[in-house]
Amino acid sequence: MDQPRLPLITVATVTYNAESTLPCTLESVASQTYPHIEHLIVDGCSKDQTMEQIHRYVDANTGKAQPHDIHVVREPDKGLYDAMNKALEQAAGDYIVFLNAGDRLHSPDTLQKAFAPLAGLSLLPAIVYGETDLVDAEGRFVRHRRLQAPERLTWKDFRWGMLVCHQSFYVRTDLARQTPYDLAYRFSADYDWCLRLLEQADRKGLPVRNSHLVLTDYLCEGLTTQNHKASLGERFRIMARHFGWAATVGRHLWFVLRAVLKK
Repeated sequence: MDQPRLPLITVATVTYNAESTLPCTLESVASQTYPHIEHLIVDGCSKDQTMEQIHRYVDANTGKAQPHDIHVVREPDKGLYDAMNKALEQAAGDYIVFLNAGDRLHSPDTLQKAFAPLAGLSLLPAIVYGETDLVDAEGRFVRHRRLQAPERLTWKDFRWGMLVCHQSFYVRTDLARQTPYDLAYRFSADYDWCLRLLEQADRKGLPVRNSHLVLTDYLCEGLTTQNHKASLGERFRIMARHFGWAATVGRHLWFVLRAVLKK
């Protein structure tokens, strides 16, 4: 009897001058026990040693008994989210997740635990999601992410913020490709992207699956963290676009009041 087919997972890593943070990400993917992984690396013409590290990674993982497929694209882009859109077009997997330089899959069996239960399903969930731990540049645990994934996730839950980290949000590639990142947002296009995909799943009546796992170790000092104020401004506009201005203003007033009351 044929074994049920396991989904192919595209782990997309977008890089630009990432020599200091990339090695841990590459090792994280290489150590996965799950047998069906495409690692798609999109580099925006780095000027440091990033490409040398990528070449060593490809060489080290070629010829293994169960090698992951590694594909490398190197070309100029218009920024992070433009590069992510390039990855959406190139991805061959049933699912795609973005794991950028400095971020790690939580453990070597993360993908095995998350996706082996989907083997043979006639209808794959639109989205598989989970929890995130924050780590420092050395990979040391800092804390659990403050916002926790709800038991059942819908687009309406994102009115309270990005309850699921982008790196712990696995999307069916056919749906993701229909919903590219909006390049009008420089720092929070991932929040808008996740929202639109959840809306799409809701409209089409597609299941959204909670893995009940910590999926990602997220490097605290990412692009959004470094540009915190600009990111918050963009997130306010995204919330207003999806939930309405009145509701968004009211919710932010409640956030301020709650912060005051906690002091």
